[in-house]
Amino acid sequence: MKLYYDFHIHSCLSPCGDEDSTPNNIVNMALIKGLNVIALSDHNTGKNCPAAMAVGKKNGLVVLPAMELTTSEDIHVLCLFERYEDLAKLEEHIQKTRLRIKNRPEIFGRQRILDENDEVVGEEEDLLIVSSGVSIEEVAALVGGFGGIAVPAHVDKQANSVIAVLGAFDYNLGFTLAECASEGVVDLPRIADSDAHYLWDISEAEHFIEADTCSAHGVFEALKKLCRAGKRKGVF
Repeated sequence: MKLYYDFHIHSCLSPCGDEDSTPNNIVNMALIKGLNVIALSDHNTGKNCPAAMAVGKKNGLVVLPAMELTTSEDIHVLCLFERYEDLAKLEEHIQKTRLRIKNRPEIFGRQRILDENDEVVGEEEDLLIVSSGVSIEEVAALVGGFGGIAVPAHVDKQANSVIAVLGAFDYNLGFTLAECASEGVVDLPRIADSDAHYLWDISEAEHFIEADTCSAHGVFEALKKLCRAGKRKGVF
């Protein structure tokens, strides 16, 4: 079945995310846009994923747990998971490595953790939009070791992408899927997402993935199938 998706959406936990981007608002906007599945992918954290997943379950929208990890080189990598428990293990790992700089909400924005009723239950004190100690050379294997899929984010953008930072796409880094707005930028299967920081930027029902079931497991299996296609290209 065709499932329309957007796997790169930020909530109000990202300091650069709009405060209206709450779990309920994100899920409802995705439904209005005609999507079947989304991933909540805040910077270096997944702490708003449980709330978004709960809201999605109540409203018939599949929500994958995810994060947008910043490598030590300042490259963004989308980390997609089927289960929140596995994402939490990755977050625990990178919390030990990333820079500790106190957030200044008046400059960078608040970093709010919400429950499924959009009530504030906490706030991240350390700034999330900083580099971790995880290098681009190790991130694919690290995320895979926790059961996730590492996807170099917005590879066609001029900031925080593999190509922008390294000057070229290195296929020896072990990635089997890429996030890109256009075909032909890299020789890998691709997903196309919004990188939405505001509700209105969430994707319309344009890009889809073929899955056996409309479930987190079905979507994740479909993503793994795309990754296997990337491996068969023989570029590694």
